[in-house]
Amino acid sequence: MPGRIEDYALIGDLHTAALIGRDGSLDWLCMPRFDAPACFAALLGDESAGHWRIAPSGAGTASARRYRDDSLVLETEWRSAEGVVRVVDFMPPRDEAADVVRIVEGVAGAVPMTMELRWRFDYGRVVPWVRRQDGDLRAIAGPDAVWLRTAVPLRGEDHHTTAGFTVRAGERVPFVLTHRPSHLPRPEPADPLRALAATERFWHDWIARCDYDGRWPEAVRRSLILLKALTHAPTGGILAAATTSLPEQLGGPRNWDYRYCWLRDATFTLQALLGTGYVAEAKAWREWLLRAVAGDPADLQIMYALDGTRRLPEYTLDWLAGHHGSRPVRVGNAAAGQLQLDVWGEVLDGLHLAREAGIGATDAAWDLQRALLDYLEGAWRQPDNGLWEVRGPRRQFVHSKVMAWAGFDRAVTAVERHGLDGPADRWRAIRDEIHTEVCTEGFDQERNTFTQSYGSAGLDAALLLIPRIGFLPATDPRVAGTVEAVRRDLVHDGFVLRYRADQDVDGLPGTEGAFLACTFWLVDALHAIGREKEAEALFERLLDLRNDVGMLSEEYDPRAGRQLGNTPQAFSLVGLVNSARLLSGAATRTTADAREQRTHRPG
Repeated sequence: MPGRIEDYALIGDLHTAALIGRDGSLDWLCMPRFDAPACFAALLGDESAGHWRIAPSGAGTASARRYRDDSLVLETEWRSAEGVVRVVDFMPPRDEAADVVRIVEGVAGAVPMTMELRWRFDYGRVVPWVRRQDGDLRAIAGPDAVWLRTAVPLRGEDHHTTAGFTVRAGERVPFVLTHRPSHLPRPEPADPLRALAATERFWHDWIARCDYDGRWPEAVRRSLILLKALTHAPTGGILAAATTSLPEQLGGPRNWDYRYCWLRDATFTLQALLGTGYVAEAKAWREWLLRAVAGDPADLQIMYALDGTRRLPEYTLDWLAGHHGSRPVRVGNAAAGQLQLDVWGEVLDGLHLAREAGIGATDAAWDLQRALLDYLEGAWRQPDNGLWEVRGPRRQFVHSKVMAWAGFDRAVTAVERHGLDGPADRWRAIRDEIHTEVCTEGFDQERNTFTQSYGSAGLDAALLLIPRIGFLPATDPRVAGTVEAVRRDLVHDGFVLRYRADQDVDGLPGTEGAFLACTFWLVDALHAIGREKEAEALFERLLDLRNDVGMLSEEYDPRAGRQLGNTPQAFSLVGLVNSARLLSGAATRTTADAREQRTHRPG
């Protein structure tokens, strides 16, 4: 069985990433990029799906592990009667090929070690042809070729490779795995020690640009490093997570592929990057966004591949047992074809934030935004699938309408504040019409709360964003009433559910854990309505959910004490950064705008 979700740490090279467990086993790696088929997929089954373990012979969980300073260089350490040994894992910045470097360091004594390597291409299905080439081990199958270089003698056993060796104090034993498409010449493998120095230097130089000086520097810096690790350097796209099909319910069917770029992450991500000094990354994300959404506004999708590819067909890998028996394992995401009207507003809001920050205002970008507004003008009244991608019937989701309001509101601001050309009076009228309708149809007067959809009794954690978006000021009693209603109905053992899965909203069987990003939204909402101590206490509880190396997945099961869902999750990391900034005194852009512009609205 693979480890628990919280047992894993991440290494990566800004093209792809690997997950390594506390037992020293590399159980997940897709080559040559994040969304390629995995060559190690034990995470979603067992070791027969591919893994690479280096650990003391007969040892289990490591004694300790950590990232080396502010970097993505992982150190895993075992202490035993024989001595102390450390395995240093990293992926150097990508050059001509992808490298995974693992260096075994003797710290004390003499420790017998075992290496076990199972290459399994295409998510564990394809056993490659393995042979020796110029002293290295080469595995090839179809489009993939991988080389392993080490001075340790290797032997083949039952379609996998093993090695036994002893490391003594002061010794270093490196292993370098290199991937390249099989039709290309063999690449020069990385020099282990030079690559280690270059990798440390890269991450130290990058994090030195962070200008966050608030009360939680370690948590913010680690979250930013992990967020950077989810960035695809060639395109600037930022993944939702590095994995597919880690379950929202252990043993259940709510298992999705998150190795894509979601448009609704744009505003939150831009806030986190711009608010901590990473203007270049914010610009790259904005440029990715503009390229991805170019074309007919009616064809806007909620997500795209790293390079902006639109077709993300969903299928299942039935030969994999799933993480701890959670099936099916999915590749692709059928939600890409859903109608989610909030996305138009999310894109317009994200580009507005970039404009407010002074990055990348161009005529072409404004022409695109006007086209999006033209489509939204005719579409905002439609029912949709909502931001949670429900696979049940379409509804008049309140959050979708609020984001449509935000799209027109930002357009009015673009004309009035930035002097851009557009029918501000018409957009203002549409904005006010949406506001009036939402406050009439989407608000339950008896309970003093907004609801998930028009006429429904259910709630939605996205309602916590109403003051942040600026739809209503935080001082409005309807905001406080909604926050209280969400706390009563959606908080489970202190953490926030997206909605009640048992109310048949999403058309799926089973349940799910508390959604971490939504709990960060509750932190922000409590702070906005003046309950700073409660906000800070909840934030501290969220920090305690991180694993030993600072990673957060998508969800959390409070009763089992387990992380759930794909990991590391950009939405959770961005939520942490933005909440830390808010609690440290940095007002969010939307809150500031709300105070300045939106103290009075119809409804």
